[in-house]
Order: sequence, then C-alpha cells, then structure tokens
Amino acid sequence: MTDAPRKDRPWLIRTYAGHSTAKASNALYRDNLAKGQTGLSVAFDLPTQTGYDSDHTLSRGEVGKVGVPVSHLGDMRALFKDIPLEQMNTSMTINATAPWLLSLYIAVAEEQGADISNLQGTVQNDLIKEYLSRGTYICPPAPSLKMIADVAEYCYTSVPKWNPMNICSYHLQEAGATPEQELSFALATATAVLDQLRPRVAEKDFPALVGRISFFVNAGIRFVTEMCKMRAFVDLWDEICEVRYGVTDPKYRRFRYGVQVNSLGLTEQQPENNVYRILIEMLAVTLSKKARARAVQLPAWNEALGLPRPWDQQWSMRMQQILAYETDLLEFDDLFDGNPAVDAKVEELKSGARAELANIDSMGGAIDSIDYMKSRLVESNSERLGRIEAGETIVVGVNKWQKGEPSPLMTGDGGIMTVDPKVEAEQIATLNAWRTQRNEGEVAAALKELRTAAAEGRNIMPASIVAAKAGVTTGEWAAQMRAVHGEYRGPTGVGSGRSNKTEGLDDLRMAVDAVSDRLGRRLKFLVGKPGLDGHSNGAEQIAVRARDCGMDIVYEGIRLTPSEIVAAATRDGADVVGLSILSGSHIPLIQDLISQMQSAGLSHIPVIVGGIIPDDDATRLIEMGIARVYTPKDFELNTIMADIITLADPEQTAAE
Repeated sequence: MTDAPRKDRPWLIRTYAGHSTAKASNALYRDNLAKGQTGLSVAFDLPTQTGYDSDHTLSRGEVGKVGVPVSHLGDMRALFKDIPLEQMNTSMTINATAPWLLSLYIAVAEEQGADISNLQGTVQNDLIKEYLSRGTYICPPAPSLKMIADVAEYCYTSVPKWNPMNICSYHLQEAGATPEQELSFALATATAVLDQLRPRVAEKDFPALVGRISFFVNAGIRFVTEMCKMRAFVDLWDEICEVRYGVTDPKYRRFRYGVQVNSLGLTEQQPENNVYRILIEMLAVTLSKKARARAVQLPAWNEALGLPRPWDQQWSMRMQQILAYETDLLEFDDLFDGNPAVDAKVEELKSGARAELANIDSMGGAIDSIDYMKSRLVESNSERLGRIEAGETIVVGVNKWQKGEPSPLMTGDGGIMTVDPKVEAEQIATLNAWRTQRNEGEVAAALKELRTAAAEGRNIMPASIVAAKAGVTTGEWAAQMRAVHGEYRGPTGVGSGRSNKTEGLDDLRMAVDAVSDRLGRRLKFLVGKPGLDGHSNGAEQIAVRARDCGMDIVYEGIRLTPSEIVAAATRDGADVVGLSILSGSHIPLIQDLISQMQSAGLSHIPVIVGGIIPDDDATRLIEMGIARVYTPKDFELNTIMADIITLADPEQTAAE
C-alpha cells in the first residue's frame, strides 16, 4: 500500500465583506467563519476610508453602503465581538486611514487580552494606487508615504507578524492597466516605500522588514497571461530585493500576495455567467505552485448588480473550498516549470515591465510619476473599452450572444441585498452617544499630541493608539492629518486636448458642431462625481469620449458635494450635467442635487446619471427628473454621446 501524497497547505480562504453596521458585519463574519472561511477581509464604508465621521456632509448617503462604518473604538469593538483576534488573520482594505484603523484594531486586541506581537494580518496601506485608481486618499503624496512608513516601522518593532502594507495592483487593472503596467506601477510603488523605510532601521534589520511587505493583485479573464504575470511578479520582486536592496536570504525575497479576482469584468447582462469567469480567474493564481496566492477572496456573481447576499458570498467561498480540498491540485509541484510557451510569455512581460520601471525611475520614481501613470491608465482603459465597443474583444452576453433566458437567480429580492436607509441615522445616533460619554479632556489631550507628533515628523502610530483608547473618532483623527499636511486633489488623467483616435466619431463631431452653432458657443458638458466614491474610471472615459467628440468638457475629479457641482454648472454654463456614482448612494445624492439645481434656477439643464443602479432605483431617478440612467450594460459610449448631443440641442428642447 503506497502512502498518500503529501498535500500543500491551502491558501487562506477569505470573503471581502462588511456592510450596514459593525454589529451586522460581526454576525456576517462569524457566520462565514463557521462555514469554513479561514481569514477575515474587512470592507470599510467610504466615510471610514476617507477619514470622515458618519455625520459629515460628504458622508450623506454613503454610510454602510460599500462596507462597515467604523467611527471609533466602540465600533471596532462591536465589529470583532466574540472573535479572538490573537487567533485570527485579518486583512483590512484601508489606505489613507490605515494608521488609525490599525490603532483601533490593536486597542481592541489589547482589550481582549491579546499579546499584540502575535497579531497576524494586513492593512492595505497603499496610497499611490489611490491617486491612480481608487480615490480614497486624504493628504498629498509625500506625507502619505511617510505615514505608510510609520505603520511599517511600528509593525516591525511591535507587531512583527503583521503585514504593514499591501502593494496593491488590483485597482490598477480595474483602471485599465496592461499586465506590463500592472507589474511596473506596483513594483515602482514598492521601491518608493522601501526607499523611505531603509533609513529608519538598522542595516541588519532591513531584510526582515522587506520580508513583511506583501502584495494584493488582480487576476483577469485571460488566465494564461495572468498566470504568467504572477510568475513574472515572483521573478522581478526577487531580482529587485537582491540587486537593488542587497537582500541575500531567499525567504525575505519571496513574493507574498493575496488576490481578489477581477470585478471589472463582471457583467450586468447574463450575470450567472460571472460564476464561470470567477472560477477561471481563480485558476490563474492557484495552478502555478511557484506563483500561488497566499490568500484568495472572490467576488460574488452578482456584484455588477449590487451588494451580494450571504448566500452569494457562500457560493464563492465553496468554489475555493472545492478546488482546495476536492481536487488533487495541492499534491503536485509546479505544473508549468520548463514550459516553453509559459517561459516566453513570462520573459516578454518582464522585459516590458523593466522598460517601464526604468522610465519611471528616470522621472524620479513613483511619487514624481503619478500624473504620468494616471494618464497612461486612462489611455489604456480607453483602448480596452474601444476594443469591446468594436467587437474586437468578445464579452459573452454583452457584445456577442446577447439573447438569453432570464436568470432564475434574480427572482424575489432582485438578486442583491440592499442596505436599509435607516442605518445611516442609527449610526449617527450611536456616534453622537459615543461623543457624549467620553472624557473630553482625554480626547483633547490625545488630539493635541497626535497633531504635534505629525507636525514634528514623529511616528504617528503611538499617538494614534493613545487617541483610539481615549475615544477619538475617525473624522477627528483625519482632521489632524489634514490640518498638518493639507488635502490633495489627485490628477484626473483627462487632458483638455482632443485625441487623435477619432475613428468612428465623424458623425458625432458633426452633430456637436451643429448643436454648438445653434447654442452660439461650444456645447459644454459637465461630468461630476458627487459623494465619496473614488472609482472614477467610468467618469474619465465618458469625459475623454465627450472631449474627442468635440464637446467642451468640465471634469474636476472625485469627491464633490452636490453644492460644488451646482456651483460649477452655474459658473461654467453647462448644457448637460453627467453624474457617476458607483457606491449605491445615488438616491440621496441626486435628490439633494436636483433640489439645489431647482433652487439655483438650473432646472432647465438636463442631468444624466451612470452607476450600479437597480431597475427600481432607475425608475425613481427618472421620476425625479433625471433625463437618462446608464448602468454597466450601457457599454457603447457613442450611444451615450448621441444622447448628450440630443439633450443639449435647443431645437430638440423647443420641439419638446
């Protein structure tokens, strides 16, 4: 009788989750752990990510929508109630407020009696990609980089098993990055952080600190290329650690990464097909032992429609468990070593990435190249969408084989979970109650010390932990960072000049010229992103296409209040206003904006809206007076451009 083959340990199985309140999210986490999840992955709501309390003006409509609100120690305590943090591996997708959320986590762990040196997990803590793709930054790049280093230095000395940063290329791919751009932009970020960290520790300790840096990546549908990309990441990181930083111990040069597979490619049309997409994409980061992920979290099949239900998340988790425990994958060495096709593709990707890295280095590194990288991403995303529009890239159910049967998975509740609007009021009430019961003297002293530490350039982690224990709120912590370092508006990547990529736009350009003649000036289109949603890809692509059609565009980037958008429409004489909202906060934000436009005498300006908007909500928006509603199924940008031209046409208005 032969011995059974020894199997490798499975990767950490996670589900990215959090919504409504800390109490509701705690129940979800405990249920998922009981179902076999082996690590936690916490999604925070946008106010928490961008450093605002739940009652701030910009938080309106955003509380508890895309994650859990954590405004203070009481929320963090409730989030992990009955979950022993010393035994848990917790990933927190948090960036600008990473020092603060980690401080709250440490404070709760200490309350539980944990030895914090045993805590295991990760804070994402990658601000550079926030400027490029996701938009939850607070401060300018240089002080943000310093705060990243503060977390890394503190963790190295006090929480040595914690990963203080995920270099996050996930959102770069979501923003349109090619594999070569994903490799090079992420590795450039890593070197910027390590260059900042190197002077902070003794030379003999630096390799161990390098070994705590981890990555968070995306795996797209071209799974052979994606698998080769992961092998290229392994090789390039090993090379950078050894050559650039002199790390001789191979274990400290290991490319350690977690993954969520591609959410950008999930379709609103025939959404059941997303199950296959998610499975295929998971293979890219699990099949090759040399480049296998340390942790995997999968989106649910219905995330292009809205917030997944617990059953949807369970289905995605079962996909991981079946691959890890039912198949024989973990019994084998690497399946691709020595494969000439794989080797050739890996070398091609590495060559392209090295060339781009050299280009970024010549500009002074990642911090000095933010504008350049942003413009490249917008350009790459435009090319990607153009290939889908032209049918060169086939997306099943979207631009080919669109006819299909209705999905039985979407009956009853519409296939998604919705957050009760009462959640926001309840969260604000508990926040106010928290403020009244704390010791204001301790809070004031903690805030003064925090601000002094930031102003003097000291590591802000010790002062942040003291502030967490004193009852300071998320908004109060971030306000000190804003006061010391200032706020920042990232580049939009949308240039003012027309592109020379005008194929197929002649008729639209002629129509814009004709309407502009009737208006007596160039047709002006204002693109706005109200609220805290920083996923700007859609807004950028609409702005770029409108520009290339000859419209005069106004696009000032993310995180605007409705009043700021109304002011811009008044100041710039907008003919059409377009809003992009992907966080689910469209109803309250648009109600506010429409009310303010009426008060400002702008009711005559047509407003169009794009985002992840359920059919019932789309009907409500039309009833409010919105002229057009677009969702991810409306991928043909030229059709949207034709609508804008029609809405701006004074002849059309007169006819109506």
